[in-house]
Amino acid sequence: MSDTATPNVIRRADYAPPAFLIDTVDLEFDLVPDRTIVKNTMRVRRNPAAAHTTASTADLELMGEQLEFVSAAIDGKPYARVRAHEHGLTLENVPDAFELVLTGACAPADNTTLSGLYVSSGNFFTQCEAEGFRRITWFLDRPDVMATYTVTLRADKIAYPVLLSNGNLIAEGTLPDGRHYAKWEDPFRKPSYLFALVAGKLVALEERIESGSGKEKLLQVWVEPQDLDKTHHAMDSLIHSIRWDEKRFGLELDLDRFMIVAVSDFNMGAMENKGLNIFNTKYVLANPETATDTDFANIEAVVGHEYFHNWTGNRVTCRDWFQLSLKEGLTVFRDQEFSAAMSGGDENDAARATKRIEDVRVLRQVQFAEDAGPMAHPVRPESYVEINNFYTMTVYEKGSEVVRMYQTLFGRDGFRKGMDLYFQRHDGQAVACDDFRAAMADANGRDLAQYERWYSQAGTPRVTVTTHYDEAHRRYSVTLAQDYANSSPAARETQKGPLLIPFAIGLIGPDGADLPLRLEDESAVSGTTRVLEFTEAQQTFTFVDVPVKPLPSLLRNFSAPVIVEYDYSSTELAFLLAHDSDPFNRWEAGQRLATRELLALAARAARSEPLEVDDALVDAFRRVLNDETLSPSFRELALMLPSETYLAEQMAESNPAAVHAARLFVRKRLGAALKTDWLASYDKHLTPGAYEPTPEAASRRALKNLALSYLAELDEPADAVRLATAQYDAANNMTDRAAALQALLNAAAGTGRDVARHALEDFYARFEREPLVIDKWFALQAAQRGSAQHPVLETVRALMKHPAFNLKNPNRARSLIFSFCAANPAQFHAADGSGYAFWAEQVLALDAFNPQVAARLARNLELWRRFTPALREPMRAALEKVAAEAKSRDVREIVEKALA
Repeated sequence: MSDTATPNVIRRADYAPPAFLIDTVDLEFDLVPDRTIVKNTMRVRRNPAAAHTTASTADLELMGEQLEFVSAAIDGKPYARVRAHEHGLTLENVPDAFELVLTGACAPADNTTLSGLYVSSGNFFTQCEAEGFRRITWFLDRPDVMATYTVTLRADKIAYPVLLSNGNLIAEGTLPDGRHYAKWEDPFRKPSYLFALVAGKLVALEERIESGSGKEKLLQVWVEPQDLDKTHHAMDSLIHSIRWDEKRFGLELDLDRFMIVAVSDFNMGAMENKGLNIFNTKYVLANPETATDTDFANIEAVVGHEYFHNWTGNRVTCRDWFQLSLKEGLTVFRDQEFSAAMSGGDENDAARATKRIEDVRVLRQVQFAEDAGPMAHPVRPESYVEINNFYTMTVYEKGSEVVRMYQTLFGRDGFRKGMDLYFQRHDGQAVACDDFRAAMADANGRDLAQYERWYSQAGTPRVTVTTHYDEAHRRYSVTLAQDYANSSPAARETQKGPLLIPFAIGLIGPDGADLPLRLEDESAVSGTTRVLEFTEAQQTFTFVDVPVKPLPSLLRNFSAPVIVEYDYSSTELAFLLAHDSDPFNRWEAGQRLATRELLALAARAARSEPLEVDDALVDAFRRVLNDETLSPSFRELALMLPSETYLAEQMAESNPAAVHAARLFVRKRLGAALKTDWLASYDKHLTPGAYEPTPEAASRRALKNLALSYLAELDEPADAVRLATAQYDAANNMTDRAAALQALLNAAAGTGRDVARHALEDFYARFEREPLVIDKWFALQAAQRGSAQHPVLETVRALMKHPAFNLKNPNRARSLIFSFCAANPAQFHAADGSGYAFWAEQVLALDAFNPQVAARLARNLELWRRFTPALREPMRAALEKVAAEAKSRDVREIVEKALA
């Protein structure tokens, strides 16, 4: 589609099977940066399933973008009835079955979109999901066209000594003109979006392992030579992923080799191309000096995610892009379960709960906001203009929750039975979300027709809870009512009826102990946590033999992606924080208590009234901080205040300045009131000796550095500056060094800035040859607190002129521009509208060469209608400027929906 064309809306209801199928693909590449020649030989045949549909046609229509046509041949003879056009290639009146040879050319060196075949740091890479393959050669570039691929790569041997593609290497050799070749064969049918090639000056860390069935496998992590020492954690993560998938789901690696390649210019986190995963360097490279504990954990999770796609996405793939969550939601669930297991969660409920809390924090902060805005869409969208805009938190994270609920309903064994049946039925096929639901239903003997609404309804459900205790009859009734109150117009359009919501509940007695549970239609007590199957608009569940009036523990372990409304008092929340046996709900009680206090303070700040923190909140935080029965990782999460973005979204009209004032006031109050406790906790959780990226050591560092961050809020932060300076100077790992630098930036926000400036200069000098570390340097400055005298936007604009800044590198753009616009709400939402003007400038600048990245940035203003009138007007002006000047359909879809 032309950038200036009126975008077409693609609708799920219009799906039709392809008119033709492609059984085999033989690709030959002569790799030259300015003009790569691609010869594509395909076995094509008419699709019998399309014979009586509107897709049936005498002509073969192939997709293609920004390609130079050279020649076409059918069954060995030149074919003249070919028409190249803006959207692809039309071959008129083709036979029913034939061999088609197409030769064309593309220009990888000029491809700044980083979609298709492109050049980065002098090496060739590809990114074909979702529609990048059509930038390489003409094709039926849709996921339900699956073929086997043979690929021959030819290139200059000195410039490109390594030649990689999907599958198994079957031949290689030298050519007479200083070039060489490699031939790869992938024995498994795949859609074109899973094709990949890599060529360049790379080196590999290699390991050989034996699969569960005794077959030897070669594992490789390919990087640029200077990064080889940072690949061991990625390799360990890959091996752990392979072993976990064998054990948990009985799924083995099916190729002779599995390769990971790292590239610094990449729009996404990573890509699961069959056997040849291409990763953003951010999710591969790590050593203690350059990567934080969070980086180590993210690498493990992303390596796991992409490897797990080998079965959930590659062996069984999507029929069409509306089914994207079929692979992404399922695979996010799998990587979350994997990460929980790697943190000790298979043996340790507290470790599993900590991982669950981390995942839900992200879901509620980002996906719930998406559900409330103009881009709200179901897990299985009904329409799109640009598919790249639908790689969303809804498809991934809410999709994962939809998958998780099957396990909540059926247990781990029942879920495994459903997975086994899914692969038995659909291995090697392109299928739909309904096929996964059917496998779960049939394997467990259940009717899940109502469950389909989780895939087709947008918005975040709200469950209102009312309770009644009948002391005379020892009966406790819980009434649940579900609706979509306050959902966006985009979400309301999709709503059809009540959902099947697995609602986990416990009842807690006055002594803090869980009560045994028996519903009125049951003959015996069964456990202390029950999953209620809530299927009606309103439904009452009655527990019997309840000896005392209990306090309900609602939606334990966040058993469904809903908002729970129940009128807990502050005293009750403090009780749950102290006693609930469900770790998630214990954390949730503290978050509710803090949110209630912070929103009340924000309302006072908006009216310029004096602020005062309730002592009950301070006491609750002190108890958690000093409770040695709780793990350091849980305490760190429980003592972290809700984010400014999340708090602003809870207001009738978002007021970022008031929220910032309230949250900063509470942090200062907690810092001062608990100063002695923070100092003691800091000392108690030091991790002397060599750095270890273990969950235990990481959790100690996290709590220690949280203590340091609170101490940095003191009006007289001498202790924090002393500790942070000493920690920075002595740090043997990036976690502690970056945390110390952040503390110094915060401590200096309202006082002298020299100490922070010196630390920033030292940080850059130490790591200027480490791009991922310099990304952190940019991000820390973009997200720093700032003040009226030192607005952060001035710092950001100055940093854009720094020699290390490159707008065309997605990681660098995200580290500076995205960090300012998304991670610094108080400064971004400046009253003068300067942040919005900057946003518009950068969206348009990025749109000129990388629409995918531009569209991600464009989403920062999609909730503009929810802000105060004083902010809405400059937001609207910025959106209108982008709408008037944006060229890509990626960006236009976002801003036009926001303005509609």
